[in-house]
Amino acid sequence: MSDKASKKHDSALWENIKVIIQALLLAMVIRTVFFQPFTIPSGSMMPTLLVGDYIFVNKFAYGYSKYSLPFSPDLFDGRIFASDPERGDVIVFRLPTDTNVDYIKRLIGLPGDRIQMTDGILSINGEPVPKQQDGSFTSDYRLDPGADVPVFRETLDNGVSYETLDQVANSRGDNTREFIVPEGHYFFMGDNRDNSLDSRFDVGFVPAENLVGRASVIFFSVGNDTSFREFWKWPSNMRWERLFKGVS
Repeated sequence: MSDKASKKHDSALWENIKVIIQALLLAMVIRTVFFQPFTIPSGSMMPTLLVGDYIFVNKFAYGYSKYSLPFSPDLFDGRIFASDPERGDVIVFRLPTDTNVDYIKRLIGLPGDRIQMTDGILSINGEPVPKQQDGSFTSDYRLDPGADVPVFRETLDNGVSYETLDQVANSRGDNTREFIVPEGHYFFMGDNRDNSLDSRFDVGFVPAENLVGRASVIFFSVGNDTSFREFWKWPSNMRWERLFKGVS
């Protein structure tokens, strides 16, 4: 190979390396600043989110805290470019008792709100949230809540409407004390009301700083306990109807 051809080859190789590096840097910026992928590991948000759903979380929605960044560097306190979440948003947050753990739940209580469950009815500031039966649900997950679980639709005062599961009448989570949400904190609940560790229990109130972002869209979904790595099982277990479905 001539010197000229060798230099041309080296130049083309370097250009390809630069393109790859730029693409990786762009992907890192997008993941760090804008959207981050998450997988749903448990059934606490059924029927809204299923085990095997892969979602994008909008990290810009509420501004940024140290938990928005990889490894949670202690660069600043609180949130920057902050905006308030809305009641009914599905949000990823860091568990207050272990900030290495991500949880995903629905935002029910804003700062100053009074939240209580009575006989399975959610009350916010003394007003019961309308709840209507809306069919039944059966999961394809081996640790599913059972077959033909009753589904109930709740509609919040801001118009947000979503489905919840109520497998067991008068369960521990169906009757609670009244919770008063402190300033700078939020109250979260899972849509699978009888199978969710949330603010009714050990999770408690979640500081605003712990919010990571709002669940935005399901970009991939496989059922029947199919691992993402088991690509040969995708065709028969793909939940096609859930692909690119918005989370609400």
